[in-house]
Amino acid sequence: MNREIYFDNSATTRIRDDVIDTILQTYLEAYGNPSSLHKKGIQAEKKVNTAREIISKAINSTSSEIIFTSGGTESNNLAVKGIAQRYKRRGMHLITSKIEHPSVLNVFKFLEQEGFNVSYIGVDNNGVILLEELKKEIAPETILVSIMMVNNEVGSIQPIEQISKILKKYDHEIIFHVDGVQALGKIPIDVEKMGIDLLTISGHKLHSPKGSGALFLRDGLELQPLFDGGGQERGLRSGTENVPAIAGLGRAVEIASAEIDYFNEKIIKLKKLLIDRVLQEIPHTYLNSPSVDSCFSAPHIANISFEGIKGEILVHAMEEHGVYISTGSACSSRGSHKSHVLYAMGCDTRRIESSVRFSFSILNSVEEVNFCVDKLKQVVEELRTIIRR
Repeated sequence: MNREIYFDNSATTRIRDDVIDTILQTYLEAYGNPSSLHKKGIQAEKKVNTAREIISKAINSTSSEIIFTSGGTESNNLAVKGIAQRYKRRGMHLITSKIEHPSVLNVFKFLEQEGFNVSYIGVDNNGVILLEELKKEIAPETILVSIMMVNNEVGSIQPIEQISKILKKYDHEIIFHVDGVQALGKIPIDVEKMGIDLLTISGHKLHSPKGSGALFLRDGLELQPLFDGGGQERGLRSGTENVPAIAGLGRAVEIASAEIDYFNEKIIKLKKLLIDRVLQEIPHTYLNSPSVDSCFSAPHIANISFEGIKGEILVHAMEEHGVYISTGSACSSRGSHKSHVLYAMGCDTRRIESSVRFSFSILNSVEEVNFCVDKLKQVVEELRTIIRR
């Protein structure tokens, strides 16, 4: 089977051709060190500054508030550890949700070992944070709240602006970090309107290279750096900048920002088509994501359980037909498939173990969705027949 249909775009995306062109041009022409004073250094510095301006415009910040990193994991670590260590004299209480990405949850577990007190807020059965529970957990010692904008497993959109208003009402000094990895390029982001103090960005989720990322840090806030060095990126992320990856990230964000309305219109139709056909044509299937029409539903992620079939088995069976899907977060799916997200949403073990994720990009088509569903019908019936024997 030579045909490949890729529905695992929440794990990573294929780099777009025009982004590759930007990267190659940078490798060949702007290959200097951005810190160098000569012409080649200035060329490289211009590439970095252009990308910084593009990203700041996309989220309504200033360019000085953008720090380049190696991706989402580093940005999340820099944000959460950096704020916790820098402001711990104000208090030792931190708040996050039970459905965060491992690169956030594991940071909070580390900080608990360092003596911090962490509150983990629950979610409803759509994967949306419980605001009343959040209100109860806010204390005078709270210094940081970290909530993702879009969940990577089920695609639930969190009420970021509402959360920010709650925090400001209780204490204007509580710092608000948002993991925006699955949001940028999919839903509009305005850090001013939404009241975000730090925002994590990852390039490989929007057709840019792996190893490219950024952190928005509001002017006036300070961070404890993760490591020391030559003082690049305002002294917060030392190390010679990966100029080609940064240039590629800037180009990818530029394209995604220009296409966001078209993206939403196209991807929502693909998602709805897949969900409607699966639920109507394949018995004993259950949607774990918010409904497509919900304001809490991201356009590009659908999580569905196929009763009686292990998610891992279904993933490999579909791969035989050239269709690539996943069981959830790529950062944790190689272990046993026990989704902490679905567990927090109240799903039972059988539903969790039979869940798979479909995630779309601008490069997908209606034809691919229909092919995928046709093969799902065939594969699910075959697997259930084998299981019943």
